Amino acid sequence: MTIAITGAGGLVGRHLAARFGAKREVLSLGHADLDITDRGAVLAWAETERPQLIVNCAVMGVDECESDESAARALNVDGPRALAEAAARLDAEFVHFSSNYVFGGEEEGREPYTFKDEARPVNVYGRTKLEGERAVLRAAPRSYVVRTSWVYGVGKESFLGSAHARLRAGKTVRAITDTWASTTYVADLARRVEEILERHVYGTYHVVNRGVCSYHDFALEAARLAGLRIEDAARLIETATEAEMNRAAARPRYTPMRCVLSEELGLAPLRDWREALAAYVLAGQ
Repeated sequence: MTIAITGAGGLVGRHLAARFGAKREVLSLGHADLDITDRGAVLAWAETERPQLIVNCAVMGVDECESDESAARALNVDGPRALAEAAARLDAEFVHFSSNYVFGGEEEGREPYTFKDEARPVNVYGRTKLEGERAVLRAAPRSYVVRTSWVYGVGKESFLGSAHARLRAGKTVRAITDTWASTTYVADLARRVEEILERHVYGTYHVVNRGVCSYHDFALEAARLAGLRIEDAARLIETATEAEMNRAAARPRYTPMRCVLSEELGLAPLRDWREALAAYVLAGQ
């Protein structure tokens, strides 16, 4: 089997390429290799390479989407649609990554979102990701939409990925206290995607580690795993509200997710977010 991964330079794309590459031929594609917003180029590429599985990991930052809606629409809607059309022409399977940001997150403390819940995005990123999902599902009958959330892992400098190392080194981190979601360790995400693909049941999946936390909760657990005393953690973790961050795009406040479709297939929920974070921290020691 030949697998093509677009957006392969990103965190998710790199980890999927490494996992799939152990058993299969993988074509890792960045923007320089294939501009997915160019439908003609996508269809021509697919006809030449003829992969049996196409995985779209291409991503644009949330605030960047807010600042340039036309670019966001091209990458999040037009590109996935073109890739899905290419997959359908080849009778190939298609995996498209989406986000918890398709949900509004207005109701704090609610039950985790499933694919049955109404999507009500609050920013350009979420709206275009939702439109992209719908375009994919219309264009490619053999498609999987994988919604995930707050992904971290080796190879990406982000708050989630570096909090423990910064705190261990005595550096401060700034943690938001009033936004909650599910976190996702990229190694767990890649493993679960592989398990889903083995079952060939198409639809919308929510792939996240079990549980819900704020960025502040995450930072406190990262500090504990880094061996900090409570008073040292309190000194190094600076708290802020979402409003105080002054970001271009609004963020949904409460978006934990749960995967009904995985449960129906007999797949157990991914491990708790604390256990996943501990494994990540241990792997880096």
